[in-house]
Amino acid sequence: MPSLKYLSAYPEELQSQIQLLIEKQELGQYLLARYPTTHSCNNDKQLRLFVMALKNQHLKRSAPLSKIEFNTKLHVINNALGTHSYITRVQGKKLKTTNEIRISSLFKKVPEAFLNMIVVHELAHIKEKDHNAEFYKLCRYMLPDYHQLEFDLRVYLTALDLGLNLY
Repeated sequence: MPSLKYLSAYPEELQSQIQLLIEKQELGQYLLARYPTTHSCNNDKQLRLFVMALKNQHLKRSAPLSKIEFNTKLHVINNALGTHSYITRVQGKKLKTTNEIRISSLFKKVPEAFLNMIVVHELAHIKEKDHNAEFYKLCRYMLPDYHQLEFDLRVYLTALDLGLNLY
């Protein structure tokens, strides 16, 4: 029986449904039926345009982003799906703060809905540093089906662990 490590925080009933899809070898079909195509952000420049469009739509007055990139060094288990860094540096007599978003390069070839969910998650950290109620409220404001997409993304990661190459 394969490990459902990405789904361990979800109710047993949901885990059982995914386990059944795995046993029937239908997990890939489930995901492809829901998300048949991938996004078109193939490089950091396109990712920056994608992220900035979302930021300008939902968080116009938030702090600027100094760096947005796909990162080959991010490991999904250790660093979740992406990272948001808030860095403060002293330059002369001034404090300089920067916001950076790095998304695992594993997500270069995923459905746009998954990339959207990851970007929304990282953008929400600009206003809310912790994963609290306000953080998830902001995520749902920017992406009403945020929780469903997070679940489906975790199902996708489970499929990858099983060796399925969907996209």
